[in-house]
Amino acid sequence: MEKNILIVEDEERMREITSDYFKASGFNVFEAVNGQEGLDIFELNKIDLVILDIMIPEIDGWTVCKRIRKKSNVPIIMLTARSDEDDKLMGFELGADDYVTKPFSPKVLVARAKTLFKRVEGSVGLNDSIINVGSIEIDKKAYIVKIDGEEINFASKEYNLLLYLIENKGTVLSRERILNNVWGYDYLGELRVVDTHIKKVRKKLMDKSNYIHTVIRAGYKFEVKE
Repeated sequence: MEKNILIVEDEERMREITSDYFKASGFNVFEAVNGQEGLDIFELNKIDLVILDIMIPEIDGWTVCKRIRKKSNVPIIMLTARSDEDDKLMGFELGADDYVTKPFSPKVLVARAKTLFKRVEGSVGLNDSIINVGSIEIDKKAYIVKIDGEEINFASKEYNLLLYLIENKGTVLSRERILNNVWGYDYLGELRVVDTHIKKVRKKLMDKSNYIHTVIRAGYKFEVKE
């Protein structure tokens, strides 16, 4: 099935070039020149991935990301002209799945988008089995997480991280191992992104946050003791 990509970028030349590369790779592309237009397009169409610049008119990329994440787990790749690590952490805190610093190669951006799709779809899989551990239930086919029977919204990276921890329950996982398996070996970011996402997953697990154990100087371990 053809994937729908939404590119929210106010730099016309950059937007057109990026759009052309995605179209040439078989994607259907929607374009927006500001944050409000991006949100409007997102509301009216089934979007499979968002390419979102931070510094855009009307509504900035941070806010757009936050609003999208409140209602959807769609993968989001943030674009920025800054390489500040704090900016990247902010993006991940708001639910972004990847981060690309300008200038960038549109060809590489398309490749990263395809890799992101593979990771998300690979985590969902074709297996309709349901995982139950403690009070958590994960429907891998439907991409749904329930805690005590209540469905909880997890962003794609959060979902992938939780699933990876659960599938390796009882095993101490180093930050490097988590980063490689959840973000991919081609990810060049800092290890701190693992801690950031662990914190977010724990928050959504609420009183089940103690399922994720911190192992000093080693990493994390998922273990249920009830």
